[in-house]
Amino acid sequence: MRLGDIANSEAVGNGRPLDGVRVLALEQMQALPWATQLLARLGADVVKVESPDGGDQGRSSLPAMADPEGRPVGATFLRTNLNKRSICVDLKSAAGRDLVLALAPRFDVVAENFKAGTADRLGVGWEDLRAVHPACIYLSVSGFGHGDSPYRDWPAFAPVVEAMSGIYEFKRRGDDPPVVAPVGALGDIGTALFAVVGVLAALRHRDRTGAGQHVDVAMLDSLVAITDLVTNFWSMGLRGGQLGPLIMHGFRAGDGWFVIQVGREHQFARMAELVGHPEWVDDPRFATRQGWIDHLDTVIRPAVEAWAAGLTMVDACQAMSGAGVAAGPCFSDEQVVADPHVAARHMLVEVPRTDGVEQPVLVPGNPVKLSAVADGPDTRVPWLGEHTDDVLATELGLDDAERSRLRADGVIA
Repeated sequence: MRLGDIANSEAVGNGRPLDGVRVLALEQMQALPWATQLLARLGADVVKVESPDGGDQGRSSLPAMADPEGRPVGATFLRTNLNKRSICVDLKSAAGRDLVLALAPRFDVVAENFKAGTADRLGVGWEDLRAVHPACIYLSVSGFGHGDSPYRDWPAFAPVVEAMSGIYEFKRRGDDPPVVAPVGALGDIGTALFAVVGVLAALRHRDRTGAGQHVDVAMLDSLVAITDLVTNFWSMGLRGGQLGPLIMHGFRAGDGWFVIQVGREHQFARMAELVGHPEWVDDPRFATRQGWIDHLDTVIRPAVEAWAAGLTMVDACQAMSGAGVAAGPCFSDEQVVADPHVAARHMLVEVPRTDGVEQPVLVPGNPVKLSAVADGPDTRVPWLGEHTDDVLATELGLDDAERSRLRADGVIA
């Protein structure tokens, strides 16, 4: 889907569920920006506050494209900042802090993802905001939360909390090093989803009570929740990454790999019939689910792979699915880009480049599909400080002379 396209145009007139909700985001990198981008896609007006000194750190990530002024706009920024406006304010200055405190009462949500304690030190923490805006929903996204965590002062990125959730060690084998960031930004996007849920719940609570509150979302908390099998399986006696007696493994087809999940006897019987071994159902080796695992590599895998050798991975999965067995192909990056499901569900948005490169940047579309809400259009990411003058003039009534003075003092850009 091209930037600006509308997939279900008949729903355009219905508006969006978060129309009228306003978010002031003191954010950078990925976890919080992904959350506020989703809020924006649901209709919220998101104003992003960036440092005049280069802006969001995600702008300097690689690979990157150049904006119309030749400044880098990195991949991390491009993935997480559609549908927002950007203002540049120096929060380290008293005047910059005062601007944010003046803006805050005009917004429903103020969101930040500094390391715990940093916002307080800058004078824009929860207590500071509540003093000027009692109905404020204040969202904090940090590595370890604002409580008594022993890791409170540690900096955190997605791989850090993913490692600490136990999932890396759960999946590691032998003396191999851990596979870092095996599913992209799980720690960021997983946290972002919980942050959005928290904001929506707090807005609903405010609708009933009129009261604002602090939504405190820790990345490690989010990952402990997402990787729930690590602690749950341990409590039930499994150790060292054991998954228990189920088939959840990869198999080779003629053109690549596919994954099968079999956890029930009737599923095993259907798989056995499909691959030409109906006798497995009465074979004492497979009388228990543990037997499936005990004989996976010696009996089941060779048979499944012999059956699939003349099939593409998609055809193998089609056959498995037709038999009632869950299976999916292991797509490459190029195959995901070309996949008909991804296209039909409008899950890739083309962002035209501004530096002369023909290939548009692809970023994920909105996975939340609502029957009465238009899917799109998205607007491009903002250039650094693109909306500073407009926001300060419209929201605070600052005239040209006042803005020029603030700009000369380095407070805004």
